[in-house]
Amino acid sequence: MRFYSTHDWGDSKTKPHIEKAVLKRIASFLIPYRKQFVLVFICIALSALLGLLQPLIIKWIIDDAIPSGHKGLLNGLIVAMVLAAVAGSLVGVAQTYFNTWIGQGVMYDIRNSMYSHLHRMSLQFFTNTKTGDIMSRVNNDVNGLQNVVTDTVSSTITNLTIAVSTIITMYALDWRLATLSLIILPLFVWPTLRVGRLNFAVKKNTQQKMGELSSLMQETLSVSGATLVKAFVRQKWEWQRFAKVNEELKKWQIRQSMIGRWFFASIGFLSTAGPAIIYWYGGHAVIDQTISLGTVVAFTAYLQRLFGPIAALANTQVNIFGSIALFERLFEYLDMPVEIEDRPNAIPLQNVKGEIRFEHVSFGYQSDRPILENLNFTIRPGQLVALVGPSGAGKTTLANLISRFYDPTQGTVRIDGHDVRDVTLESLGESIGIVSQETFLFHASIRDNLLYGKLDATDRELTQAAKAAHIHDLIMSLPQGYDTMVGERGHKLSGGEKQRIAIARVILKDPAILLLDEATSALDSHSEALVQSALEQLMKSRTSLVIAHRLSTILAADNILVLDKGHLVEQGTHAELLNRNGLYASLYHQQFAANNRLTADAVR
Repeated sequence: MRFYSTHDWGDSKTKPHIEKAVLKRIASFLIPYRKQFVLVFICIALSALLGLLQPLIIKWIIDDAIPSGHKGLLNGLIVAMVLAAVAGSLVGVAQTYFNTWIGQGVMYDIRNSMYSHLHRMSLQFFTNTKTGDIMSRVNNDVNGLQNVVTDTVSSTITNLTIAVSTIITMYALDWRLATLSLIILPLFVWPTLRVGRLNFAVKKNTQQKMGELSSLMQETLSVSGATLVKAFVRQKWEWQRFAKVNEELKKWQIRQSMIGRWFFASIGFLSTAGPAIIYWYGGHAVIDQTISLGTVVAFTAYLQRLFGPIAALANTQVNIFGSIALFERLFEYLDMPVEIEDRPNAIPLQNVKGEIRFEHVSFGYQSDRPILENLNFTIRPGQLVALVGPSGAGKTTLANLISRFYDPTQGTVRIDGHDVRDVTLESLGESIGIVSQETFLFHASIRDNLLYGKLDATDRELTQAAKAAHIHDLIMSLPQGYDTMVGERGHKLSGGEKQRIAIARVILKDPAILLLDEATSALDSHSEALVQSALEQLMKSRTSLVIAHRLSTILAADNILVLDKGHLVEQGTHAELLNRNGLYASLYHQQFAANNRLTADAVR
């Protein structure tokens, strides 16, 4: 999605085009702060008025107070000059405050909207998008909105007000000097405009390289990334990769700093030559007694006052399109459709018994590559059902459909007879507890991680859940007990310890349905025994669907569903499936034989 045509318009005659709908949308973020904008405009008007007084006071001092020898008038004008400067400074502070208020408010609103919208996106969005890019949009792009409000909106109005009021005042003083001043201005404006356009193009490339560098750091300096780098001894290679991008960034930043230095050198000359021309013409007029000396001095001050605003207004188009480009990146995320959301008449799922039924369910992440095809089965309330099959058979995908992380492309998933698409996502989520192989813990205390399962849990409930998960004694042996920090992603704890904390977290949640996705496959025998014991406590009186590679963990299942290439090929108890001598029996005997070989090797 693009809101305007993008060309290398620093070197082209082609001008970008902004759609009115985009401007209206940007305005919608500014409208809530219209009262603050009114105050900003008042400050701008006062600041412009006070700025006009200074050259006029100088004129009156030169033309009236000094020639007349009126010391009282001179003193009064000097006091007025100081008061005008003080008042201008105070008005400037007020304007900055209101500008910042607006900018921070818009940033706050958009950041909240972005964060809320991102959490409504499906898992597919997060699997297809780099975390670094998401962070860049939410942090860097949103932070840039402060400059949009203060530099683009407010500065444009300020510069326009100063320019118009100054030109009007200059013509009121003397039309000949005013016309001469306006003839000089284009010589100042053109190089500034040219540099602004070039600088915009270079700045875009600089920001792109900064994004690449941020993404690279986010991947390699996280705990998991740093561990992988060390494990494969790739420190030197990663440094070289970082240095290459950093070198490109350096070149763009140098180019950005050096762009237009010759232009600005010429501008420095013109900023001196402009007043010189005024003094030359005005000086002759003063000698001829057709213009007063004070008028010439005032005109020179007004001309200097015009340079900055006129040059900025010449680059207004550049600034506007830079701001639009920033909003574009944010709108790209805000406009992404929410694939999984509540239907208009969704109802809360209440008094959940835990029956799960798949009716002709098919699903694929891509339309031409189905993962699951025409699944039909029922899990009765309170049953322990195991889901087995080769890697890539679709086991985790099936569990994700129950949680409604994805919606089936065909068919219906029902809980207690309700289509999961007809119930609210919040009530569905509250009814399901998930323990996965890759346990995620926040970089917080053990207490805070447990409370994620039930925010208002008491200390007694925390202790009971930890004891049920066989982790309480270990927690109490730590120096700070439940207040011990677990480190990023829980890296201060072992795999089994993290898993038992995750189980305790789900025990606190107390869901009616439990999904266990290979919760013990990555653990050693001792940790597996502790986790298995904790899981037995967790699964009591709940409907449980267990995904496991180690078939020994699901021997007591009430029913076993066997998946292969997205199809349900078998179901039954362990004994029934062994007697059928099908895929389950083959998987079981392969694993049993492998375990026997490992045992024999250990004995040798």
